[in-house]
Amino acid sequence: MNKSPQRIGKGMIVAACLLALGLLTLFFNDLLDKQHNPNQDLNTQYNQDGTREVILQRNRSGHYVTKGTINGQPVVFFLDTGATIVSIPEPVARRLNLQRGVEMLANTANGTVTTYSSELDSVAVGEIELHRVRASINPQMRGDEILLGMSFLKHLEFTQRGDTLILRQLN
Repeated sequence: MNKSPQRIGKGMIVAACLLALGLLTLFFNDLLDKQHNPNQDLNTQYNQDGTREVILQRNRSGHYVTKGTINGQPVVFFLDTGATIVSIPEPVARRLNLQRGVEMLANTANGTVTTYSSELDSVAVGEIELHRVRASINPQMRGDEILLGMSFLKHLEFTQRGDTLILRQLN
């Protein structure tokens, strides 16, 4: 069976177009991810007085989103000074093997919801790490982002300048 050169040429053009489309999709997905979370590669600065600092950049929507860990597992945090405690969507809590504790009622922007208490062995943003952090598992939350609330943030000093937020852990 001999294929004509014209048919092979058309097949190569289609393959090249599909490859180009795939590469463009990867490029633009990465660009959108970085616009939503400009803090994907965190550096921790150590000051002479023993404090640790992590500097975050605000995203295009005006929020601070960053990668971090809970109990050593990678997660994405949405910093929320209006949240009393760290709030975790139930699917993420299952992935992290967190156990539901006592049932609680929480007042959210979407009204009152039932959540479940939990305690996290460790929570880290960069090399700022805290242990035994209070949290809640929220079955009503959608997505993969965890609200990093005041049960973590109250142990840090934070300063906002323009589009930059400096988190500082004092020793």
